[in-house]
Amino acid sequence: MATNDIRVCDKCKHMAMKSTVAKIQKLAPDAEVRVGCKSYCGPCARYAFVFINGRYIKGATEDEAIEKAMNYLKK
Repeated sequence: MATNDIRVCDKCKHMAMKSTVAKIQKLAPDAEVRVGCKSYCGPCARYAFVFINGRYIKGATEDEAIEKAMNYLKK
């Protein structure tokens, strides 16, 4: 199984890190989830987003962003 690189920004106003990381780990238990600023401040101020395997995935809500990002998991 390939390793998934998932990153979330702890400065994002649309994501709650505690719940975000827990949800991602539940959906992708083998993934490495890194938390920290991604220097993506413009979109980060307007949308929830997840950086997964080289792609920025945005959503109107935390749950939507996570749901969309899971489509990019390496299997």
